[in-house]
Amino acid sequence: MSRFAQRRSKLRKLVKQQDADAILVTDERNVTYLTGFTGDSSYLLVSQREAILLSDARYTTQLEEECPDLTLVIRSPVTKIQAAAANAVASAKIGRLAIEAHNLSLANYHAIEAEMAGVTCVSTTGIVESLREIKDKEELEEIRFAVRLAERAFAVIRAALRPEQTEKEIADALEHQIRLFGGRGTSFTPIVGVGDRSALPHYRPGALRVGDAGFMLVDWGAQGRLYMSDLTRMIVTGKAPAKLEKVYNIVLQANQAAIEAIRPGVLMSEVDGAARGVIEAQGFGKKFSHSLGHGIGLQIHEGPWLRSNERRPLAAGMVVTVEPGIYLPGFGGVRIEDDVLVTRDGCQVLSSVPKQWADCLAAG
Repeated sequence: MSRFAQRRSKLRKLVKQQDADAILVTDERNVTYLTGFTGDSSYLLVSQREAILLSDARYTTQLEEECPDLTLVIRSPVTKIQAAAANAVASAKIGRLAIEAHNLSLANYHAIEAEMAGVTCVSTTGIVESLREIKDKEELEEIRFAVRLAERAFAVIRAALRPEQTEKEIADALEHQIRLFGGRGTSFTPIVGVGDRSALPHYRPGALRVGDAGFMLVDWGAQGRLYMSDLTRMIVTGKAPAKLEKVYNIVLQANQAAIEAIRPGVLMSEVDGAARGVIEAQGFGKKFSHSLGHGIGLQIHEGPWLRSNERRPLAAGMVVTVEPGIYLPGFGGVRIEDDVLVTRDGCQVLSSVPKQWADCLAAG
């Protein structure tokens, strides 16, 4: 049985728990996860007996190559995908159909429901995503590849920094290097913040130049084949203010405390609390304005979530970011981010970019 068939088998058990006969998977990343199909504009119908992939003629050859074990329904150009899904549901004599309500617009949900005459639609949330939280061996290899791509690109950019480079030029160069090394590109638009712009957690890189301040924050990631990575490091390019070094070492301590707390069975909120407690003890609690981290995989932000109200336990196979930060408007911000795998007896840090204060010095 292929790993995709194994995933669909697990999904069937979850669908049964929803008191449904089948599920219509409409989120493209969930379709990819369950089938290996890397195209778009396709739905997957998973019943207790079979799996039917609904797509269009643009993907006929690709589907045959990527999903040889699936039943394919290729709709005509004039047939809407909702109608094709309804025909498949009727042919399978499905009475109760689970729908991924959280991934659909209201209009699309109603369009699907309108086509399903005589079928009870059951709204569901996060069923496939709950399976995606636990990565298998192949997924972990993909994530490690994405981490290595990101690290190699960063090393090139860091070594070639020039005072006249703009934030946007650095962000674009990261994208270029990742592609040169064999990746699809960055997993999101990199955040490159010089000086006080580093205090904006989701800053868009602009026209500020490396030489305009003595430090910068770089938050970037790579998309390898399908899976993604997410890292953040600081670079000190000039004379560093003493305040920056103090804040940096607090954030580093928070980062390390959180990583040390990660192991199966520990509540996600407790990991967030391990980092947050360090920052609060130093008087910067209000300057840590976001949750500690999130899962990575087919999406750059996916479950699980390391935040103060997440009372679920970690489990082996989860991959999360650990990214505490302190943001001081008008001065600057510090964030240190690593990608971490939960193992059977603890954790493994997948990222390896050095992060001691001395490692931030561009001349070091």
